[in-house]
Amino acid sequence: MTADTSRCDVLVVGSGGAGMSAAITAREAGASVIVITKSALGASNTGRAQGGIQAAVGPDDTTEDHFEDTFAAGHDDANPALARALVEGGPAAIAWLERVGVGFTREGDRPRVIRCGGARRPRLLQAGERTGAEMVQALRRAVRESGAGVRESTSLVGLQPIDAGWIATVEHRDGTRSEITAGAVVLAAGGGLAGEAARIGESSTNHPDATPEVLEMALALGAEGRDLDSWQRHPTGAVWPPGLGGYALPETTRSYGATLHDAAGQRFVDELAPRDVVADAIIEIVAAGRGAAAPDGSMGAWLDTTAIDRLQGPGFTAERLAYVHNRYLKQGVDITTERVLVYPVLHYRNGGLVIDGHGRTTLDRLYAAGEITGGIHGTNRLMGNSLLDTVVFGRIAGAAAAREAMA
Repeated sequence: MTADTSRCDVLVVGSGGAGMSAAITAREAGASVIVITKSALGASNTGRAQGGIQAAVGPDDTTEDHFEDTFAAGHDDANPALARALVEGGPAAIAWLERVGVGFTREGDRPRVIRCGGARRPRLLQAGERTGAEMVQALRRAVRESGAGVRESTSLVGLQPIDAGWIATVEHRDGTRSEITAGAVVLAAGGGLAGEAARIGESSTNHPDATPEVLEMALALGAEGRDLDSWQRHPTGAVWPPGLGGYALPETTRSYGATLHDAAGQRFVDELAPRDVVADAIIEIVAAGRGAAAPDGSMGAWLDTTAIDRLQGPGFTAERLAYVHNRYLKQGVDITTERVLVYPVLHYRNGGLVIDGHGRTTLDRLYAAGEITGGIHGTNRLMGNSLLDTVVFGRIAGAAAAREAMA
């Protein structure tokens, strides 16, 4: 049964990095905003991102280098204009995140940057070792302070176009339904890979709420999609112990010196190649019979995390990778003295809704940002570019939706 009806300029569906960035920016533009989120504000894949965020802020880096790395990693399949907008918006996105309270780890008077897979320059910024969680904390506070309406435990179940806007039907935790009329809608509900993983019987790094019904709803309404079957696997998903199923060791473990080995101890890939290259190499050596076995028979490759302290000095892992270190310690494994078994795990949907440079989908007054979109990364994504995407295109979509809704 449908209960009350609300009205706003901009309705934001989803509350990860993209949704919260869109909501804050729309409010800054003067729009009235309602955010609906399936569970709690900020509960999303953004909060699970450990590695960091890429942006060309280093002294020897340029946005052109960042663009070339992004485009090459995506197999030249990205929309060049969107990829350029992503990288050229990077430095401003970092400055904006700092203004809303994200404290990036610094070296002297500038943020520390390290090199990650597929990047020719050190470009990865970190806020401690759980950058996504730090971003969520700051963005959540900024959304609350912005005056945006927030409706938690509220799911989108219907979307209908009207003159100059949309009517959204939403369902609340208690099963009741209500309607929200908006001048524009920003879809920021993610790529839904937790749901896809369950469907095909694989594990995923995604938040349990990451299901694809909002993407599917937009496609059913006639929004154009692209590369919808292009999924990225994180190369180093934990195979053992069982308590770490679905957990992925961040790429920074390899940036800091961890190396990959087959059962015979032979290295078989450049650990800092793009993610799909590393993931495919692990899958291939296991298929060829060169993988190592866990006690339960699960197969994978060895990630020699003990190499980090040998290369960087004693105590480095415990300091820079404290979260990873502690997660394994709780399962009885010390990654400073024992190597770990890994195998690729579903991580990110590369494709999604087609958008233009303003975040508009192919439907009037319907915008999208974050993992629900396609074209920014091509058919493979550089690590750290997803967090950047949420901020750059979340802000773009939020500002454009506000302008249109208030015109």
